[in-house]
Amino acid sequence: MRLKLPFLSLLLAAGIATGADERPNIVLILSDDQAWTDYSFMGHEHIKTPHLDKLSERSTVFRRGYVPTALCRPSLMTLATGLYTHQHMISGNDPSPELTEGKKDGPEYDALREKLISNVDRVPTIMRLLSEAGYLTHQSGKWWEGSYSRGGFTHGMTRGFPEPGGRHGDDGLKIGREGMEPIFNFVEHAMEEEKPFYLWYAPFLPHTPHNPPKELFDKYRGKVDSNFVARYYAMCEWFDITCGQLIDFIDEKGLSENTMFVYICDNGWIQSVDSGKYAPRSKQSANEGGTRQPTMYCWPGVIEPGDRGNQLASSIDIVPTMLAAAGIEAPEGLPGMNLMPILKSGEPTPRKEVLGETFAHDIANVDRPEDSLIYRWIVKDQWKLLLTYDGKVNRYASTHPRTEKRPQLFDLLEDPHENTNLASENPDVVKELATEIRNWWTVEDRKVLETWE
Repeated sequence: MRLKLPFLSLLLAAGIATGADERPNIVLILSDDQAWTDYSFMGHEHIKTPHLDKLSERSTVFRRGYVPTALCRPSLMTLATGLYTHQHMISGNDPSPELTEGKKDGPEYDALREKLISNVDRVPTIMRLLSEAGYLTHQSGKWWEGSYSRGGFTHGMTRGFPEPGGRHGDDGLKIGREGMEPIFNFVEHAMEEEKPFYLWYAPFLPHTPHNPPKELFDKYRGKVDSNFVARYYAMCEWFDITCGQLIDFIDEKGLSENTMFVYICDNGWIQSVDSGKYAPRSKQSANEGGTRQPTMYCWPGVIEPGDRGNQLASSIDIVPTMLAAAGIEAPEGLPGMNLMPILKSGEPTPRKEVLGETFAHDIANVDRPEDSLIYRWIVKDQWKLLLTYDGKVNRYASTHPRTEKRPQLFDLLEDPHENTNLASENPDVVKELATEIRNWWTVEDRKVLETWE
């Protein structure tokens, strides 16, 4: 199933609607496993992120940004497609080993992996749409959906499944940790070709392994009692350093005035003080520690810089906003908003709520995401409502204890870390928000998918 390209997109692909020099380069910077609090521009006590701080000064900043799903693969697929997880159908990182009697290799399991990856063939991707419109597009870092070319990139680093080590990035995971040359070479190539470019910069940072350069680890280990936390803090700054290298290179090439930067992280991370793993209510979680992510849009002279305070944002809006910046009409049926008008004007965003969903890491049924559904949630005004579902978890059960089956309602402006459940005191709010969640998509038949049939 493929969405039909709007007529304007076809004109752009043919080179009729506008010249390449009139369209911006687009750079998507993706952190990997970082909490919404863990930047100096977000007020962290210890972590220093001077390069992202500088970007924030040039950007529209949504401090209350969110990702709809707090797990690497489905979150990245949303950023590639502009679709919610229940629409693009990749709900977890891997098929459950229980589907193949515990085996994670062999033809049966490989067939399940291929079936998952094939979803990228039937839905639109930002890379495919931009490439068809004359952009050169480059993948580096995390990428789960096979070869970079399968997602629609013209250039990239990841060989992908079924190649050895192709689960989530292989060669692409070297970016940042082992230098930035592949990206720099690609940008210079695009300049030589006189074509606009799109960069997917998704380094394996600050993701584990937390093995920062010694000087960064030494900088932080005297500031906190836990070496595990110190290593994580150092990884956050290492990631920031690579972002500075990328942004500075774009500046040095004289491309900044015609380049749109978008920044977000795939999901949250609260570092355990006792191990190298993440703490509860962070990665994979529907809580703020898993889903809230500051979001930045920068395009000098076009996007009005400024702090949006308590205005809400969702990563579901990034694809239609990028397409609008490139002069390409979004495919019919994308659920996100084109934010370009409000980014240009500085007017308040029309987004009044953010919706999200949490599925198990291991996919219980590759044809029915709802079989792995654990939570759905909504943020509206100061409120967040979290509803619990009985999807099968398999591994990582400790990450999803689901000890509270009743609705959970939090006042995020007063209680940003969700310590006090106010559901029993606000039944009318619970009823209103629960109705919005139920009207969002129907578990039984996922009628929203009929758009692409």
